[in-house]
Amino acid sequence: MVSAEIGVEPGGDAEALGRLIRAGRSAEVVELADSFLSTAPDAAEYAQILLMKLGALINVGRVSECPEVADQAHAALGRCDEPALLGEFHALAANVADQQGSLDGCVAHLVRGSRALELVRVHDHPAAMAWLDLAVTYSGVGFHGHAVNALHRAQAIARSAGLDPADFTHPEIRIRVAVALDHKGDTAACVSILSDVLNCVGPADVAQFELPYLGYAMARLAALGTPSSCDPLPLLWADVSPFGEAVELRTLGEACLAIADGQHTTALARLEEAAGYTRAMGAAEVPRLRAIALAAAGDHPAAHLAERAVMKVIARDADRLHGLFVEGVSARLDHDELRRIVTRYADEAHTDPLTGLPNRRHLERYVDELAERGTYGAIGVADLDGFKTVNTVHGHLAGDQVLQRVAAILSRTLRTGDFLARYGGDEFVIVLPMTDLDEATRLGDRLIAAICADDWSTLVPGTPVTLTVGWAELNGRTGLVAAFRAADMVMLRAKVAQS
Repeated sequence: MVSAEIGVEPGGDAEALGRLIRAGRSAEVVELADSFLSTAPDAAEYAQILLMKLGALINVGRVSECPEVADQAHAALGRCDEPALLGEFHALAANVADQQGSLDGCVAHLVRGSRALELVRVHDHPAAMAWLDLAVTYSGVGFHGHAVNALHRAQAIARSAGLDPADFTHPEIRIRVAVALDHKGDTAACVSILSDVLNCVGPADVAQFELPYLGYAMARLAALGTPSSCDPLPLLWADVSPFGEAVELRTLGEACLAIADGQHTTALARLEEAAGYTRAMGAAEVPRLRAIALAAAGDHPAAHLAERAVMKVIARDADRLHGLFVEGVSARLDHDELRRIVTRYADEAHTDPLTGLPNRRHLERYVDELAERGTYGAIGVADLDGFKTVNTVHGHLAGDQVLQRVAAILSRTLRTGDFLARYGGDEFVIVLPMTDLDEATRLGDRLIAAICADDWSTLVPGTPVTLTVGWAELNGRTGLVAAFRAADMVMLRAKVAQS
């Protein structure tokens, strides 16, 4: 559960929303936030209220509504110099991207959040809470080392600022570390960490919504043959509504207790109910508990198959990270190529700030120069298909990332001497000097294939990114305006034909 407690002045509207979130009343925050926006005294509090609404939407599971609020919050943060709030924004946006299945977008926000928080010089509540929410998201995604480091940063700032340590204990992060180690075969380390957590932290030392995690640590130890002296059931059933992960922890915890009691059939039945539970402890936890239950029941062949399922989940996650690493290297090379291109356009008035490509003004100047030299060629208008859906589903920040990646793909696919500009929105213009329409069409097919071949599922899952291109002749007789209109009409007719 994210906190989104942004550290505001007592008595303000944002502070009232913060109290509701701490009381587990996130649904009310969603309903009240918009009315509070109209009375926000400055851009900082306006952004704080939007961030609280964003955190509340995450808490109540209304993720489809988050991108629009995230766009509004990002725009508001652009009007104030608040690195702690910016770090908090990226922590929440990373959580949303993760729930939408965008590992690429999630990691990008996590890195940006860390960089923003490194700029914070004041040890106060906003900085501590931002580091904490960053830690929670790192943990949920499975970057446990980064999660622990971010948690330590939050706790150090909290101690320095004299804040309540219970708000920053967050045992869930170390509990996830322990469970992840068990998934990888290091059960002894898992038992050691879980035991240490329970020795250091009790129910009175944590926020209310962390109680089910403590209960789960006790139950998990019991399933591994190390029962606790305390009864975990009251903690597993603590009222932390609308904290959705509590339901997962309760079901998995009851399966663990059934394993410990030798009720293997009951445990396996509870695990069948938990088949889709992945948020609290990861996708490998259900097959791992199934393996423990089957081994305890003496069905070792079935337990072996369940362990194979655990390894399959771990290997899949590793493959995703390897793919992200390769894409990161590719993106870096594309960025280097774009930088080389941008050096040719030193005048910022002629450069698109988002992609670094020449803009419309530069395009006009370039075509005028071709006309003066009497050079013929082809002009192409390239437009992304369904780009509005990307912005609607994933938000404008993800849309900007798509445009940057498209610019990089087009740049590396074009030939030396070809000219690429961003005309506006999701529209790009390509000028191919000394090229006839047949050759331009073949090159256009390569551009379309390059965009289609990219793995967009890691950045904007569920919203495929494709390209349509129209071509027209460009010469001294037609001029830029007429050639552009002709190419645009060809592109629009192609879109109609595809639909």
